[in-house]
Amino acid sequence: MVFTSVKIRKSGEKDKSFFLNAKNIKSILYFLVIVFALILSACRKPQKLEMRNLLPNNAVAYLETDDLAKTLESLTDSQAFQELADKNPDFSALENMQLAVAVTGFETSADNSVLSFKPQFVAVAETHAWSWQTLSVAENQLDNFVRKNYGENVKLETSAKNGGRFFRWMASDNRQVFAFVVGSLIYFGTDAAVIEQCLAIKKGETDSLLKNEFLSRAYSKNNLAFGYVSTEGLKKIADFAGVNVAVTTTEESGGQSFIARIVPQILQNTAREIVWTANKTERGIEDKFSILLTAEVSAVLKETLAVSPSLSDDSIEFLPPEFFSATRYNLRDPFAAWRSLLLITAKNTDVVSSRMLIEFSDSLLESYDISSAGKFLSAVESEIITAQFDADGENSVVIVTVKDAENLKSSISKDINWKLKAEKQFNAEVWFFGGTRRAAAFIGNNLILGESQSVLKCLQAKQSGGNFTKPSRSQIFTASQSVSQTFARDEDSAEKIVSVLSQKKAENRRLATFYTIETQITEQGIERKTNSDFGLIGTILKQL
Repeated sequence: MVFTSVKIRKSGEKDKSFFLNAKNIKSILYFLVIVFALILSACRKPQKLEMRNLLPNNAVAYLETDDLAKTLESLTDSQAFQELADKNPDFSALENMQLAVAVTGFETSADNSVLSFKPQFVAVAETHAWSWQTLSVAENQLDNFVRKNYGENVKLETSAKNGGRFFRWMASDNRQVFAFVVGSLIYFGTDAAVIEQCLAIKKGETDSLLKNEFLSRAYSKNNLAFGYVSTEGLKKIADFAGVNVAVTTTEESGGQSFIARIVPQILQNTAREIVWTANKTERGIEDKFSILLTAEVSAVLKETLAVSPSLSDDSIEFLPPEFFSATRYNLRDPFAAWRSLLLITAKNTDVVSSRMLIEFSDSLLESYDISSAGKFLSAVESEIITAQFDADGENSVVIVTVKDAENLKSSISKDINWKLKAEKQFNAEVWFFGGTRRAAAFIGNNLILGESQSVLKCLQAKQSGGNFTKPSRSQIFTASQSVSQTFARDEDSAEKIVSVLSQKKAENRRLATFYTIETQITEQGIERKTNSDFGLIGTILKQL
């Protein structure tokens, strides 16, 4: 046997020899393997940082995810992604990476009558990697991201600063973004001063978001993602929200102007904060939005938007199996709910807008051929279903259970001549109006009102039995006790999200996905849950 020996002698002792034989070498190697494994384990499961402690206390909105790889992998697990993507992306480089974003303000500008709304933000990524690896991320992936969004001719300047490296990118149109890398942290944002403010937090010179008592109260861990919008944040986004609602609601300039004026007032006077959480469930990604309202508004809505404890499924039997979107409203007293919403809105707007709103409130449902909204809602039962058969909403219907037929007829468009004899189709009495483009059909205790071909589709679905009650997806309507439930299709999100995270198997392949929305009134405000393949996280990625 080959061996070496090391002589170890102490004063007054006899010679002793420690032999590095095969057995001892094996023990040492085994010990080293254990130590190395422990080191690797510590690197793979690093101690999580409190990300709120890295961002400034004056943020108006906050977003975070505790493991970026896990969050992105939750999107690729969906059946839609597996069907469209050429391969699953490798997110191992992002494993355990924490990411937090603080929105500090908003910049609005108008170009050719188009309102541009851009958040001013700072993002912090805790990579839990070596400093040279973190620096490589900024020099490569982050630089590629900026060039993709700002153009290849963007100019980059770097410099050593405060023990780290500072990056400044400037586009040809003078837009700028900044980054600072120190240790395992990457700061990235639209304002260099805010990054400096973040660095001042590390020095103890200013407060972090950890000192924000409202955010701390709302904060929730163990989610794929968490988000928070403060009262100040709601005020700052109110104007943009008003314009967005106005543009999507009507094409008439006077109506757009009115909506754009009152929506910000309502938001600022009734809403206090929004909390968002995202989690993985059996139904996909569940996004929960909790909207905290003032105590007075919450109390009124809780009372007047109460649900009926029992609903029949009769109206659902009129829904064809294929539609673009459908919403089922469950209101114990539809008229009381309508009046309370009007009064809350009027109370939280200016005097002129309040007077106009009350005066023209009956015309707010004209898009559904309803000339008197109040009279219509007082003449129907608790269940109201609206359905769209195209993305633009041109082909739509409303389905209600009749409580007072005569008052209901008098609330519908004056274009209908009820004195004319109705046509008999699919066991229903049908009146056509608007040059036969619109129709109202009475069948049993139900009324179907809207675009004529869509009305006939609904009647046929009831008669044939081939309706939406057959698919298991209809349980969103039959099992829920929410104020409203929506089931809808999304035509293009899957393709766009796959393009961001991977590559498509076939360039021309398209796949529609489906999502659900449930809205409930709580003691503190409104809770809204959506379930979809990709969630709000996917929507954010799609914008990239």
